[in-house]
Amino acid sequence: MREARFDERGSVIRWTEAVGEGPAVVFVHGLGAASTVYHAHIGARRELAGRQVLFVDLPGHGISDRPADFGYTLEDHADALAAALDAARVREGVIAGHSMGGAVAVVLAHRRPDLVGRLVVTEGNLDPFPPPTAGSSGIASYTEEEFVRGGGFARVLERVGPTWAATMRLADPLALHRSAVHLVRGTDPVMREMLLRARVPRVFLQGERSGDLPGADALRAAGVEVVTVPDAGHNIMFDHPEVFARAVAGRPLA
Repeated sequence: MREARFDERGSVIRWTEAVGEGPAVVFVHGLGAASTVYHAHIGARRELAGRQVLFVDLPGHGISDRPADFGYTLEDHADALAAALDAARVREGVIAGHSMGGAVAVVLAHRRPDLVGRLVVTEGNLDPFPPPTAGSSGIASYTEEEFVRGGGFARVLERVGPTWAATMRLADPLALHRSAVHLVRGTDPVMREMLLRARVPRVFLQGERSGDLPGADALRAAGVEVVTVPDAGHNIMFDHPEVFARAVAGRPLA
């Protein structure tokens, strides 16, 4: 386990790392998740054999610190991730972000392009104010007080299912709520615009069971490789690890 400071009070972001050669592969989890749980089995696959691999937990999640006075905006998360990559001496890495982690990866590429050599975004949030679900929009529907101290966190854990709940219950409720609120609000410019403008190779993975990706044609026109993964849902790394690993490794997906 390694760590790096990400604020003036000495709070640290932590990650586990496998040493190796070539451009580093950096896995970034989604809202209420943890990188090793969602990605360790991918890092161990033959497609990534011999590569430097980092499994980063964002602030308020997993093994990272959870300061109560932190904003937990997407920009805050991206800056904390940048602190980890600076400490690990990563440059032009492969940043593989899932869901909220995909949005954070896009913001990172916008703010610190020196750190990003390729983006692999898996069902990442690109637009503000998504349709109501049990995820970010459901969490953000509570006030901070209701969610943290009024039973909202417990009610969400009951609704999200056992896999997500297993890691969500490890997240700090305050960090989880603030992250969800800012994920729903989005960024300026919005994440989709940042992805369209990015000057690095970009892959967007969409699970077939999640439905069509809005604006896919515009993304393709901007050079984004948009791939619909058959018989997969939101967690493509679980449903089709071989496809996910090839995408991260930069191998052909067709």
